Amino acid sequence: MTDTVLIVEDDKDIADLIRVNLEELGINTEHQCDGQIGLNCALENNYTLLLLDVMLPNVSGLDICRQVRQLKPEQAIIMLTAKNSETDRVLGLELGADDYMTKPFSVRELQARVRVQLRRASLLQQRPTNTVPKSDLLLVGRLVINEVQHSAKLSGQILDLTATEFDLLKHFAKHPDQVFSRAQLLENVWGYHHSGYEHTVNSHINRLRAKLEKNPAQANIIQTVWGVGYKLNSQGIN
Repeated sequence: MTDTVLIVEDDKDIADLIRVNLEELGINTEHQCDGQIGLNCALENNYTLLLLDVMLPNVSGLDICRQVRQLKPEQAIIMLTAKNSETDRVLGLELGADDYMTKPFSVRELQARVRVQLRRASLLQQRPTNTVPKSDLLLVGRLVINEVQHSAKLSGQILDLTATEFDLLKHFAKHPDQVFSRAQLLENVWGYHHSGYEHTVNSHINRLRAKLEKNPAQANIIQTVWGVGYKLNSQGIN
C-alpha cells in the first residue's frame, strides 16, 4: 500500500516544495492550509505521516499534535518550525512529535527524515498479533520488550509508548548500562547525523521518564551521565 503524507502548511510555496519532493519518492500527499481542517483530516483519515507547521490559521500545529497524539498514539508526526523558535520545537516534542525540522531545510534532509518515519510506520503495520515465545522477548529486570508485537511492559504494566519512544527504549534495553551521547542516539534511533537537533533526544528522554519513573525528577531508570549522555540503569529495574 502506498504511503500517504498529510502536509498541514499555510505557506503554499513550502507546501509545494514538500509535495513535489515527496511525490518524487513515490509517496502520496495531501495538503491543507487551515489548522482546523488539517486536524479534522488527521482524525478522520489514516495517514502514514503528518507534517505539521506550527503557525496555522484557526488551530496551531502544536494543538493538532496534542489532539492527534491523544487519540492516535502511534501516528507518526514531524513538526515544521521556524529556525529561531526554540520554544515551539521543545513544545512540539513534549506534546508527542516524533521529530522536527527547522525552516529552511534541505530537500535531502526532508526526504531522509520522512523515510525514517515511514519505515517505522511500516514495521508497526506488519507486526503479528499471535503470541511470541519468551525466547524472542527482550528482558531487563522488570522491563519486558516484545519487538515483534512492538509493545513494552514494566512490572507487568503495559507502557503507552509512541513508536519513537518504543525504539528509544528498545535501544537502551539492548545495551543496558551503556552510556550514549545525544549524537549517538540521533544516529541509532532516528537514523540521521545532523547536529543541532539535540532537543529531539532531550524531549524523548523526558517523555520516557514520565512513563517509566516513579519520580521523573529523580530518574533511576533512564539516567543522565553528566557531560556524556544517557543510559538505562539496569539496577533501577531489578
